[in-house]
Amino acid sequence: MKLCVGCDDPTELATWQQHRFQGSPARHVTRMWPKRQTELLDGGSIYWVFKGVMQARQRILHLDEVEGEDGIRRCALILDRDLVRVAAVPRRPFQGWRYLAAGDAPADLPAGREQEPGLPAEIARALAEMGLR
Repeated sequence: MKLCVGCDDPTELATWQQHRFQGSPARHVTRMWPKRQTELLDGGSIYWVFKGVMQARQRILHLDEVEGEDGIRRCALILDRDLVRVAAVPRRPFQGWRYLAAGDAPADLPAGREQEPGLPAEIARALAEMGLR
């Protein structure tokens, strides 16, 4: 799971990725190479947290080594362009990214609901804390 900084909800992230990665897969560059890359590449996803609420995921297609302007090796997570909405789950702030056990992953929203506009983060968080997703 990863905090999504700069986007307030999954729709905004999808729009940003569409403009940023025109015609190519989306990607997220991280400083550290994943130690559990085999698990990530075996159907793993990155789960996005927006303003304290996990609300979406993207399947990780593969990993690419990239070199930053500073000459340091980094890892680019190459992501499926489909942003899958998931049941809202509150998450406390954290730095970097964290592995999420399969049993702790929120369920994908039922078919048809993924096109609904997202709830404001504070409402989604309050509902999730009450167990109403």
